[in-house]
Amino acid sequence: MAAGTALVYDGEMTNHKLLWEDPNCNLEVPERLSSCYDRIQHYNLIERCISVSAREGTESEIMLIHRHFASHSRSFFSSDKIVENGRIYILADSSMDYVEIVKSTEKMEKEELQKVSADYDAVYFHPTTYHCAKLAVGATLQLVDAVMSGKARNGLTLIRPPGHHSQRSEANGFCIFNNVAIAAKYAQRNYGLQRILIVDWDIHHGQGIQYAFDDDPSVLYFSWHRFEHQNFWPWLRESNYDAVGQGKGRGFNINVPWNQVGMGNSDYLAAFLHVLLPIAFEFDPELVLISAGYDSGIGDPEGQMKATPECFSHLTHFLMNLAHGKLCAVLEGGYHLRSLSESVCMTLKALLGDPLPPLSGEMMPCLSARESIENVRAAHKPYWKCLTYEGVTPVQDLGIIPCGAEKAELTQTNVELQSPQEVGKGDVNEVIKTDRFLETHMKSILSLKPSIRTAAALDECGAHLLPPTVHIPKGLDGKEFKTTLSAFDVKNMKEEALNSLLNMLAVLNKIIKKEVINGLAVSSTPSLSSAIAIAHCRNWKVPKVLCVFVGDMDMKIELDDDKVLLINICRKRSEQVNTKHNVSLNWKEDPKTNNFFSATFGFILPVAYSYQPNLTIVIIGPNQNLDKNRISLLISLLQGLAESQILAVIQDTEEKIMQDIANILTGDFIPTFGNFAPDLQENVEGMKELRAQFQQEWKLLQCSCSAKNFKDEK
Repeated sequence: MAAGTALVYDGEMTNHKLLWEDPNCNLEVPERLSSCYDRIQHYNLIERCISVSAREGTESEIMLIHRHFASHSRSFFSSDKIVENGRIYILADSSMDYVEIVKSTEKMEKEELQKVSADYDAVYFHPTTYHCAKLAVGATLQLVDAVMSGKARNGLTLIRPPGHHSQRSEANGFCIFNNVAIAAKYAQRNYGLQRILIVDWDIHHGQGIQYAFDDDPSVLYFSWHRFEHQNFWPWLRESNYDAVGQGKGRGFNINVPWNQVGMGNSDYLAAFLHVLLPIAFEFDPELVLISAGYDSGIGDPEGQMKATPECFSHLTHFLMNLAHGKLCAVLEGGYHLRSLSESVCMTLKALLGDPLPPLSGEMMPCLSARESIENVRAAHKPYWKCLTYEGVTPVQDLGIIPCGAEKAELTQTNVELQSPQEVGKGDVNEVIKTDRFLETHMKSILSLKPSIRTAAALDECGAHLLPPTVHIPKGLDGKEFKTTLSAFDVKNMKEEALNSLLNMLAVLNKIIKKEVINGLAVSSTPSLSSAIAIAHCRNWKVPKVLCVFVGDMDMKIELDDDKVLLINICRKRSEQVNTKHNVSLNWKEDPKTNNFFSATFGFILPVAYSYQPNLTIVIIGPNQNLDKNRISLLISLLQGLAESQILAVIQDTEEKIMQDIANILTGDFIPTFGNFAPDLQENVEGMKELRAQFQQEWKLLQCSCSAKNFKDEK
């Protein structure tokens, strides 16, 4: 598997700038790029990346998107032609005209530039614009080449002008050429890709990308955007949730419209868990492209949303589990310089595999976000198997209902900032307030990373299965754990079993003390191991522990407070009654299905993120019926919690999966799943029952409410 993260940057792209006063374009400044690069330097991230130089995109590459097709049987001919899917296309004059117009701006004076700019919506030209726009295209394609060739696993490119609004024959919304759309076509042409996922988390709808692939089932496009019932730019009816694509592309265009400002971490997380990720894993992309616009972050005057920078590291982490980790993040918008630059850095740190800071704020999506999410799920139910058994119906026709912001739900946690409704564009005081908040906030969420990532507790026989970077502690002393073990009957335990418990506690200790990030242990008594591990965490006063037990537990663990949340994924139905902190998830595996996604995204992750643990323990016990890829994915996704502090304990009879889990913990493995099939209906029905039971306790489950629940709340 390719290793390393590519970074593409060229300071020449700061030369593109506005030469006159234009309130519609004042935000798109060169400092957007330089501030990001400076902040990356501040965190010493540049030397950790693989540096990839930018180049100019060629006209033929640009015309992969910026063209109109004419049939080869037409009466006119051109030397410019493209072959796609076995057909020859001649480039029509109108698209050539657009590229020629952009090229011609290189020799224009200010007055003429201003006149040409006025022909487009929220666009300006500068004598360097054509060069910078070509660099933006070329830098994006360089990143695609680095990732697809195996030079890097993933990467980020810092570019401007941005691209996702640009259409075939016109500039739009600061965008000249559609960098990400061109990259998708380029990857298809040069690498034969058949499935590409584009995730657009910019706060404006990337209609240019939507138009480019509206009828194309080979590209799945996801966009959330400020919509406000079509009262926010670009004011398009086709930005709503029911615009699902055209022809063969129906179901491959996913719009999540935000109908009020103030959306934050929990709203963004809910959209990923309940909409994007289930569909994306079913789609099974070969490459993920992110239109990474950070005007969806806190303090941005355009977005007026409240997502803090670490939110983007979690979103990135989710997407890194797709496409064998092949991911390219491409800068789009973002107009509060500190918010933008911190968010870019958090994205880059996630790509590098750094531990993720905990998400700030209460994990409770607001009612407006939940309405939008449920409407999207209902609109796409006919097209995706993962929604087959979901009882989703449109909640309302959001296109005709006036916006009514639930101000009571827009409280900002730990933020000395006015509500987004009070933030005026260009208000210097608000910019300063956000700067001050982020200065404090980033210090509070970022901690030093241990030099050792993964430690393991196992005998020498199993050591050969581990990557060489895994640390194996030596010379353990059981006296240190006497207090923990005294509450359990271990006197008659065989020496080998007792040693495995001591080894597990030694690794757990290193995680608690933050000497290592995560760990791996083998146990002959997994149920007892889980009980002892939980007791040790209590003794060390770990505030919150999430324990996920996969298999049948043969002992009862008393849980009567908020210190521990136990989720047992088991084959046989548990006799004990489910409680808020002790949940039994009965799961029957069907060899014909290729799915555990409904349980992962529909219940386990929403509950886990609602709980926000300080440490995670995953136990692989007896009679577990998940294959190694499902277990690997679950562990990988759970690393997004608790600053990636996770202990995996594997029953000694399950050592065949140890190597994969070790590789997951060290960041060197992404599981594959093959053809998708829906879960057994009885599994899904059981999931729906659990969601209904616990949606008031764990608020991230509320995005799967029925329409009746929404009406009752109102």
